[in-house]
Amino acid sequence: MDGGGGAVTTPAGNTDPVLITGAAPSYEEQFAARKRKYVIMMCCRIPCLIAAGLTYHVWWLALAFLAISVPLPWVAVLIANDRPPRKAEKVARYQREAKAIESTTHRVIDG
Repeated sequence: MDGGGGAVTTPAGNTDPVLITGAAPSYEEQFAARKRKYVIMMCCRIPCLIAAGLTYHVWWLALAFLAISVPLPWVAVLIANDRPPRKAEKVARYQREAKAIESTTHRVIDG
């Protein structure tokens, strides 16, 4: 590997970056992302309630805004408590070359 953090040339001649760990994002990063989603969804509820109050004279429009705002807290909690999905991506993993001693056949002596 070079010290500059560049791509490594694998035995197959591929210069794609090599994945050295399959670690998931840290708990703090996951929690921050889930909290951000929750806050965004709950902030969408406030304008819906205000719009419902401002359009009370058009009953069907006010009812539509209320219908949108009622399930938002429930959906926000479900999304905030859900773990992020695992990413299904093909990554370049390091594979070492087989050594000659590993690929030879061995004579078995029955005793």
